Amino acid sequence: MNKVLGGREKVKVAVAQVAPVFMDKEKTIEKACRYIKEAGENGAELVVFPEAFIPGYPAFYTLGYESNPHDWTDYMITLQDNSVSIPGEDTRILGQAAREAGTYLVMGCNELSDTPGSQTVYNSLLFIDKYGEVMGRHRKLMPTYTERVYWGMGDGTDMNVYDTEIGRIGGLICWENHMTLVRAHMITKGEEFHIAVWPGNWQRGKEQLLDADTSPGGNNCLIQSVARVHAFEAGSFVLSACGYLTEDDFPEKWDHIKNSDHMNYDWSSGGSAIINPAGRHLFEPHFEKDAVLYSECFANQIKAVKAIFDSLGHYSRNDVLSIHHFAHGEAPEIKAELNSTIDKKIDSQDVKRISDKYEIEVEKLNDMLDELKRLI
Repeated sequence: MNKVLGGREKVKVAVAQVAPVFMDKEKTIEKACRYIKEAGENGAELVVFPEAFIPGYPAFYTLGYESNPHDWTDYMITLQDNSVSIPGEDTRILGQAAREAGTYLVMGCNELSDTPGSQTVYNSLLFIDKYGEVMGRHRKLMPTYTERVYWGMGDGTDMNVYDTEIGRIGGLICWENHMTLVRAHMITKGEEFHIAVWPGNWQRGKEQLLDADTSPGGNNCLIQSVARVHAFEAGSFVLSACGYLTEDDFPEKWDHIKNSDHMNYDWSSGGSAIINPAGRHLFEPHFEKDAVLYSECFANQIKAVKAIFDSLGHYSRNDVLSIHHFAHGEAPEIKAELNSTIDKKIDSQDVKRISDKYEIEVEKLNDMLDELKRLI
């Protein structure tokens, strides 16, 4: 049976707008566990942390080939050493905190590659259930601008929505929420809670690319509008978790860079919000450091919106438009023999014969063959 929010009348959620202990994984996880416990004690069944919370958003901007390696080598090594392995001891500790709090957890983190021999770091969302088990992770598909110095690109293997006791949970990272087809894919998976994580709240600056936007409602920042639009188009609740970082959050060892020309974290100043399926704020954009936003999400709010606009039902036109999801990754080794076999030229008469035999349209059969090629 298709039950909204797992058949519950309501679910209480929490967004933790919390600053990390910059580049210190252990202390940042300790802090996260305290806030997970607090959220559980306040009745939250889902708690969300911002983008790259563990061990912090890498706001250090290298200059390219002309830069001095001594300026950034220690920083990059520290980022690798303080990134999360999924699964591993870090996820065990976070899972234990979630289990004891009785809450589902979505955590933004820097993730170290699980490919043997690789030290690539990914910008990832970690999903943990209320029993402390890892449900999965999602790696950001396209790091933005200078982020490509730090993070590798994700792929199509982990664009999932998780069916849980409190509803269907999915999420995207920062400007993935501006990638129209990616958002549309998440909508087609039937999200009821969409997790949108960001490093802060910003507007286009005059002297630098990004400036902080802490105006009332933070509405000069485009993340506020896209979160509300997605809520209505998906008919889901949106938990928008924004990062917070000040100079007080840098351990002493990073004093030499935190105020350098290579750092820009002024716009990492919050702006988290909780939005209902009608696109209205249940909790307005908030700009207080180390704050937890709470709200009750009612199943009937989803039902009321979808009675008017159901993008998966009466307001869909799948006969006109569809989304093709390439749900595979790129392995270092290619199965050359299998690929060469299936890639051989197939006679059009054979396609027509098989089409007639199994009553499958020729165009559809060709699409199936193309899909098989991509999967092998």
